[in-house]
Amino acid sequence: MCQSHQDDAAYPPLSPIRAGWKGACPRCGEGKLFNGFLTLRDHCDVCGLDYSFADPADGPAFFIICFGCVPCVAFAIWLEIAFQAPYWVHVVTTLPILLLTCIPPLRPLKGWLVASQFFYKAEEGKLATPDEP
Repeated sequence: MCQSHQDDAAYPPLSPIRAGWKGACPRCGEGKLFNGFLTLRDHCDVCGLDYSFADPADGPAFFIICFGCVPCVAFAIWLEIAFQAPYWVHVVTTLPILLLTCIPPLRPLKGWLVASQFFYKAEEGKLATPDEP
């Protein structure tokens, strides 16, 4: 058993949703996960967990596009078709809705994906060769 897995055994398992949405370390739950708004820290300042395993890639943006942008654009299209609203109405209504549904959820979603990678020990897939068991 490698050193990092031995260290993990000393900490109780945390819910990826709870740790991620708080922006807390997925191992100890006390250290900070982010350095700024979306930039991950190098390691936990409490337990020392190295965050180099974390790669949420475009996952948070994908979820935001599906569950935030698509309904907002549907609202804007409905507003235009139903009322033939002038541009200033879209700026006053659609733009704030778009910003509120897209920007605030990015950090919790990224934290949740990173915590899930840690919790489920996700790593890059590897092809097995016929020589390996």
